[in-house]
Amino acid sequence: MRPVLLFTWLLAAGLSAEPTPPRDHVRVSVLGYHDFSETAEETEMRIRTSKFRDQMQALKDLGLPVIPMADFQAWKRGEKSIPDKSVVITIDDGWKSVYTDAYPVLREFGYPFTLFLYKNYVDGGGKALTTPMIREMIGNGATLGSHSVSHPYPATVKKHRREGPDAYDAFLRREMGESKRFLESGFGSAVTTYAYPGGYHTQEMFTLAEEFGYTQLFTVLPAKVRRDTPDAALPRYVILGTHDHIFQLATAFTDTPGTGPGNSLQPGLTQTTQYPVTPEPGAIVEDRLAEITAHLGEVEGLDPDSLEMTVGGFGKVPAVFDGEAGTLSWKPNRRLRSDRCQVQVSWKDREGKAPALPLRWAFQIDQEAAYVPRN
Repeated sequence: MRPVLLFTWLLAAGLSAEPTPPRDHVRVSVLGYHDFSETAEETEMRIRTSKFRDQMQALKDLGLPVIPMADFQAWKRGEKSIPDKSVVITIDDGWKSVYTDAYPVLREFGYPFTLFLYKNYVDGGGKALTTPMIREMIGNGATLGSHSVSHPYPATVKKHRREGPDAYDAFLRREMGESKRFLESGFGSAVTTYAYPGGYHTQEMFTLAEEFGYTQLFTVLPAKVRRDTPDAALPRYVILGTHDHIFQLATAFTDTPGTGPGNSLQPGLTQTTQYPVTPEPGAIVEDRLAEITAHLGEVEGLDPDSLEMTVGGFGKVPAVFDGEAGTLSWKPNRRLRSDRCQVQVSWKDREGKAPALPLRWAFQIDQEAAYVPRN
């Protein structure tokens, strides 16, 4: 959605009446999950339970703080400071596997999470969450958000809209209003967040969101959230079981705060990697032939034959693994021409399993100090 159009809709909906909190440099990645299983086939909406655990471990290894929805909302209002590169975990629909598979993992790591439930699926049968399951999770770090009454897909929403303003208003009031009343009366806590089913939203939803007391509403468009991101259409990374790169994108915070991807690193930029590397993340080096090394001695079950190093401007490079030292290194055979060098190292274990995240970092070349080649 174009920012100008969204801003116009927000004005029409009256959602810009409150003063805008001062912008900061914090970025938040909101993750969205659905269903989990260790044995059933992975689909876009279903992720392997062990992969989910690997992803939660990756958040810990990368030092990305997982914050509760309440802290996220307070930050958006300008009432609370949170760390840059924070993560919010959300889970949609209300599959029973949230309780049987994801919940034990989240408790293991102590991560708070938000359940976006739709009314018709609560206590909805063998594959659905039950009220006692939901109450137990609320007692151990979960909060609730609304996901409508019937989970209408975009085609259904558009059909009701074509029936005219009155019919569409009645439809939205039922989907957005009744779901909120159901969750609040059944579980005893205020529900102020909403996840659009399928991510689809219209101007009329913005108006009713304010009336019903929703303060943050989430889409399925992937991007980092900043404090000044409009609350009526917040981005989320929907983590798919069949597309691992989405989790990688969601947890990549290598751009400079306040700038977009592709900008050069700035002095003092803090990056994190799960294993030591040289040059260090964010370092400024003078040598355009600097050796690049990943220290992988702590990787359990590493298959050396699976190691790959990719360097920006060079592609896959012939890096050499020293098994005794546990290092993968490459010395450039021509000078690094860009002022920013991005590196990625990937591998598998002896069972053919790749980590949830490859090793990625970037460092900067000091152009004034470095020798600039003639060719």
